[in-house]
Parts: sequence; structure tokens; C-alpha cells
Amino acid sequence: MDVGYILLIAGFLIVILSFAFLIITNYNRFQQLKNGAEATLNQIKVALKKRLDMLNELLESVQSYARFERETLESITKMRTEVLKVSSPEDIQKIDRESRRILGNILVTVENYPDLKTSQTVQKLMDAVKEIEDEIARHRYTYNNIVQEFNTKIDTFPSNIVASIFGFTKMSYLQFEEEITRRPELRWSV
Repeated sequence: MDVGYILLIAGFLIVILSFAFLIITNYNRFQQLKNGAEATLNQIKVALKKRLDMLNELLESVQSYARFERETLESITKMRTEVLKVSSPEDIQKIDRESRRILGNILVTVENYPDLKTSQTVQKLMDAVKEIEDEIARHRYTYNNIVQEFNTKIDTFPSNIVASIFGFTKMSYLQFEEEITRRPELRWSV
């Protein structure tokens, strides 16, 4: 065999192996990002359920001072059941929006009753809600960073080739209403 022929075959094998390596590493990274996004979305769902549990406790604490519609309690109960079943960012955003609306109503009630503001039970629950709000914000930040990297890989060469071969499509960002409006204020001056 001629040395040129061996070098040509070796070069061809190197190109094929490099291409296979490129496909495998890009595919694996897409899978890692997808799994990371799903795991983070599940953490957000758990935190939303915690928020709804705290809202339920808050509602019970404030009900002696103000009358809330039975629909509010039923809405919280329904959302607590649904939150762990939903899978899309849009469904999670819907639950977040509704739970924020209920939280806002409870905060208005607490503001109108000075005894509630100074109640240790209500204050502890409000502190717990604040911690959960921070947890949700951290998880949303992580999720959106993962989505950004995933979507960037879909848009850039050569990973866009791998994305089209395996049918990876862009993921949706998770945007909560607080990004558009203002986050509920959970601290009061007494």
C-alpha cells in the first residue's frame, strides 16, 4: 500500500470520528440542558405548591378579620392540586398569576387591619411567603439561564445541525407577572 493512500484513509477516518464526536457531544449537551430545565421546572412547581400552602394558612389566619369569598379558598385548593400536574411553562405562569392575585388580596386585607400586621402568626407566615418568593425567583432565574443556553445552541453552528437532526426545538422562557409589574411587598412598618 502506498503511504498517500494510508494517509488519505487515516484523514477520512479522523474526519468521520470528529464528526461523530461532534454529534455525540452536542446531543448529550442538549439532553443535559433539557433534563436540567425539567428538573428546575419541577422545583418551581414544588415552590409554588409551598406558596399556595402558605396562602391557605394566611387565609385561615385573616378570615376572622375579613370575609373572603368561598371561591378564593376553592381556587387555592384547586391550584394546589393542579400545580404538580402541570408541565408547561405557560400553565405554571397561569398558576403563579392567580396565586399572586390572591396574595395581593390577602395583603390588602392585612394592611386594613393593624391587629393583623402585628400578629406573630401572620408575621411568621408572611416571612415564610417571602422566603418562598425568593426561592421561586432563584429557580426561575436558573430555568431561564438553561433555556437561554439551549436556545442559543439551536441557533448556532454546528449544534444547530444536531438540533435539526434530532428535532430539538426552542424552549419557552418562564416569565412571571412580577417582571411586568411589581413584586408583592411582604414587609410592613408597624
